[in-house]
Amino acid sequence: MRIASLGSGSRGNGTLIEDANTCILVDLGFTLKETKRRLGRLGRNPEDIDAVLVTHEHADHINGVAAFARKYGTPIYMTPGTYSAKKQGIIPALTRINCHRNFRIGGIGVEPVPVPHDAREPCQFLLSSGGMKVGVLTDLGHITAFVEQQYQSCDALLLECNHDPSMLEVGPYPYPLKVRVGGPHGHLSNAQAAGLLTTMDLGRLQHLVISHISEKNNLPQLASDALKPVLTKWSGNLLLADQHLGFDWIELG
Repeated sequence: MRIASLGSGSRGNGTLIEDANTCILVDLGFTLKETKRRLGRLGRNPEDIDAVLVTHEHADHINGVAAFARKYGTPIYMTPGTYSAKKQGIIPALTRINCHRNFRIGGIGVEPVPVPHDAREPCQFLLSSGGMKVGVLTDLGHITAFVEQQYQSCDALLLECNHDPSMLEVGPYPYPLKVRVGGPHGHLSNAQAAGLLTTMDLGRLQHLVISHISEKNNLPQLASDALKPVLTKWSGNLLLADQHLGFDWIELG
């Protein structure tokens, strides 16, 4: 397996996960033109995408999905709640998924994981192939016991480090938005992300990607500094999913 990012943050998200035979895009928050440009940077065309998985209906994750599906006929997978929450018009090949039931797309196994977020029926995803497992975990306000259990053993993990609470407190957001972001159905802080890592099998984890970092309420260095005390004996690869550049292909195995 290998993974790459089109971009990660409040202005658009998209993660590519593929094995030898199947290429899946998790979320698509960019315009058609921008999606094609970002795919090209990673050596992919829209026609290469076998399916798009959607985590929830917020604009930075879903805005490009319907137009992409109509233009390229790409199968789309999302929960019924996510579909009903956003008027998207006709999606030619839509599968409404049960977020408590695993399924397969080509050679890749998909495990939805329900998460606490201020959306209609949000979930995140674990994807596996050839004995490798990739976890995508962003857009949740706290780590539930179920999330902790499901993300124990990953070979690669894209983990939300959305905000630093001190920066959020004094930052430019209006007070209601600050409460939302920092609340139990908002986004993970750096410290909450670090807390999850203390429960994980770090011996198996090869790659850890700081993801969905706020441009106004966090800094890459603050996120990294929060995680590093938990990773003192870890020998894997720590990197950042950037809003503009995402990250290039990472090989697992």
